[in-house]
Amino acid sequence: MERVSWWESIAFCENLREKSDPLRVSRSARVFRLPSEAEWEYACRAGTETPFYFGEIIFVEQVNYIGHFKQTTDVGNFPANSFGLYDMHGNVWEWCADHWHENYNDAPTDGSAWLTKDKNTSRLLRGGSWGNDPDLCRSAYRLGNSPVNRNVRIGFRV
Repeated sequence: MERVSWWESIAFCENLREKSDPLRVSRSARVFRLPSEAEWEYACRAGTETPFYFGEIIFVEQVNYIGHFKQTTDVGNFPANSFGLYDMHGNVWEWCADHWHENYNDAPTDGSAWLTKDKNTSRLLRGGSWGNDPDLCRSAYRLGNSPVNRNVRIGFRV
């Protein structure tokens, strides 16, 4: 999904949670929400320590970035990582639940989202998009952005 602000992605998750059938969802099941930055990076890396889950170098056969398509592509056009997740690099920037921080000083160590009381603070995007250079699509690259921003290069994952 693309062209969605951080606020709209939060509303989507809340709406999905309200519409889910409580009889079909286990009480121990996780709620529908944006991933924290730590969860996103763990899912992206899929047990690897390289810049991309498939290695050190990015190729157009593996990721939708500036060198290939010039638009968002459907899920499944590129190989999944070892966790079975598609498009963790490139395609669209993905909102995370966290508020933007310049560094990891005082970040939670339990994988939870790092939030502040300021509702106007920037939010966090990960993954890069089809319009970005390879460096911005790395597992570790992070970007702060206004929570009201929405464009063809921004989306989210639940």
